[in-house]
Amino acid sequence: MDSLELKPARRAAGTVRLPGSKSISNRVLLLAALAKGETEVLGLLDADDTRVMREALGVLGVQFKNSLVTGIGGPFPVKKADLFLGNAGTALRPLTAALAFSGGEYRLSGVPRMHERPIGDLVDALRGVGARVDYTGKEGFPPLAVHPGKLSLEKLRVRGDVSSQFLTALLMALPLSGKAARVEVQGELISKPYVEITLNVMQRFGVEVRRTGWRYFDVPAATYRSPGTIHVEGDASSASYFLAAGAIGGGPVRVEGVGRASIQGDVRFTEVLERMGAEIVLHENSIEVRNEARKLRPIDMDMNHIPDAAMTAAVLALFAAGPSTIRNVASWRVKETDRLAAMASELRKLGAQVEEGRDFLKITPGTLKPGVAIDTYDDHRIAMSFALVALGGVPVRINDPGCVAKTFPEFFDSWKRILS
Repeated sequence: MDSLELKPARRAAGTVRLPGSKSISNRVLLLAALAKGETEVLGLLDADDTRVMREALGVLGVQFKNSLVTGIGGPFPVKKADLFLGNAGTALRPLTAALAFSGGEYRLSGVPRMHERPIGDLVDALRGVGARVDYTGKEGFPPLAVHPGKLSLEKLRVRGDVSSQFLTALLMALPLSGKAARVEVQGELISKPYVEITLNVMQRFGVEVRRTGWRYFDVPAATYRSPGTIHVEGDASSASYFLAAGAIGGGPVRVEGVGRASIQGDVRFTEVLERMGAEIVLHENSIEVRNEARKLRPIDMDMNHIPDAAMTAAVLALFAAGPSTIRNVASWRVKETDRLAAMASELRKLGAQVEEGRDFLKITPGTLKPGVAIDTYDDHRIAMSFALVALGGVPVRINDPGCVAKTFPEFFDSWKRILS
């Protein structure tokens, strides 16, 4: 296995231009594909997760030329396809729903970990309106086979307490039916800011969903239309590592591509940093952080609304002046790995005492151990968040650093440029 040693650092300062948001990129790619007209997509993330989405859409009959996507104006014209989607939940889940509305024979699969990530709530919702979706392996998980079905949209319900991507998948697929529909969310909806991204992108493509609280979502009988040009903002989750570095290493660190105008929930990671004692300046399209005192207060926060950036907060807790608790992150269990177990294990290696609950971590910092090898579990966000350890003045080794290619292939190059 490859590994990368990060040398001890004492200061973080500089400017980083962020890659495009993964969450926005894959939503935009799908809706540009389904829309009528050509869409120029600027700022699109070029990484593993967007690559598998583009490849799948190409197999399904969508044409790409550089930044231009030629939409098909409705359901996919290719009626038989076998699609491999890696470990990209933002590709496999929405495509499952869109294909259920396309009247063809499709198979969807991914890497072994993707086959351990639940999809039963989405399949149940689709089956509930007449879609024919079969599990070809373990019940409740990919791989899947999708067949033509007769759809009736009267009673459309989906659970929201495991992943918000199931609701997102349904909402984005429904305009393919040509009929108005109401989706009822059963149980508590987690990760609401990601659903806000979905509604925002759908609106840009001409479909305005009305919601009643977070329980009911009304999708009109409308078709997607190209907005002509759409710009993908920088990835707010990826911004969190650099902003945290500024809080530990003094700063100023400035991230460009995301700011006050962002539609991403993870921009609220700045609230975590402010709570811990860092100084934040939000500009329209950039964020700057500094912490000249280099002291961080411990936190006890519900981070259900920022589950990806919460991982950065967990590593930041190593540098706080007391125990910190990251709460309401049960969704970590079904991400690229079981992130609650993985984060607890790696934080302990570094000298922290960690209490791992069903949906929380309590982290009591200790003296940082030098030269620890961090296992990354093929999880890009574990690799990136633990890079912060070097700012504790100790070397740290990141195993399988190439896993960052999922969302930020150039991460470690950008990282080294701000450390000294």
